[in-house]
Amino acid sequence: MQPHRSSATLLTLIFALLIIYATLYPFEGWRDQGINPFYFLNAPWPRYWSRFDVVANFVGYAPLGFLATLALLRTRLLPQPALLAVVACSGLSASLEALQTYLPERVPQLSDWLLNSGGAFTGAVLALALERMGAIDHWSRFRERWFVRDARAPLVLLALWPAALLFPPAVPLALGQVRRRLHEFLNELVEGTPFAELIDEPGAYLLPLSNLGELTCVALGFVIPCLLAYTVTLGWHRRALLWVGGALTAMAASSLSAALSYSPEHAWGWLSLASQVGLALGIAAALLCLALPRKLCLALLLAALVWQLSLINSAPETPYYAQTLQSWEQGRFIRFHGLAQWLGWLWPYAALLAALMALSRRENSLSR
Repeated sequence: MQPHRSSATLLTLIFALLIIYATLYPFEGWRDQGINPFYFLNAPWPRYWSRFDVVANFVGYAPLGFLATLALLRTRLLPQPALLAVVACSGLSASLEALQTYLPERVPQLSDWLLNSGGAFTGAVLALALERMGAIDHWSRFRERWFVRDARAPLVLLALWPAALLFPPAVPLALGQVRRRLHEFLNELVEGTPFAELIDEPGAYLLPLSNLGELTCVALGFVIPCLLAYTVTLGWHRRALLWVGGALTAMAASSLSAALSYSPEHAWGWLSLASQVGLALGIAAALLCLALPRKLCLALLLAALVWQLSLINSAPETPYYAQTLQSWEQGRFIRFHGLAQWLGWLWPYAALLAALMALSRRENSLSR
């Protein structure tokens, strides 16, 4: 019997890409300023410190060091996996700090590099300690009991789902609204060409979601990750635990998003009457699906994804949502804004791709 392929490698790559995005955001104004890219190594120590920047730089690289060490530990091909992971993470941080030299809006600093390296070191030490205590082997045995063999991509998506919810969606739990962004991209692509007239203004003929449409999006937003979990989880009783965890995660992530966007006093402001009804319906629908076979869960997952994406992308963004975007873009979460926003945009499409790949694998296995 072949061992499970580790999710740590895929998570490491995804987390590294997200860090690259957050570090180089907004990717505009690249120019050579005639400065040595590594001048920050000898630059004076920063005069002012921001607690937010200190925590973000340290905490941001701790998961990367942890995941990179786990990935190298699972391969068992290279010596000193923790040391290699720290060196790789520190090298990535130094390279990104050097690239910031070419971005006028960014300021590379020695303190950022040291904090990034310290975070990676802390994560690597934690991973190594867990491995020495047998926690990694325990997780492997736990995964064998709980999940099917080809569960890597769905598990990674489920791990990213709470982070995708942190950027406030136009409708609670309804991710993947990309119509306006796609329109802006196409506009820039065909600007000044005859094709520009073929692109309509976004929202020119779109009607706002009705209360029924809104609560349907909320319900589907909860059902989709539950069905994704059901497709790789063994046994309805284990699914039931994930169902409870999903409900708690949905409420916690949405409340944290509202608290970050507005203030802690408005943490539950997202829970309107339509959202309450939609969440209750979603929880009930996911409960009814607990005992369904994997293949049926997979089919329902595909249907739910297509239904929700068609609903959320056929409605215009509300002025209230636009105000939320502005508060994120102008606030101190600007780098986190870009990272979390991309997760919110892409998560349902990645889930759709994972479901199609799983369905393809099942069909291929049946045809043999």
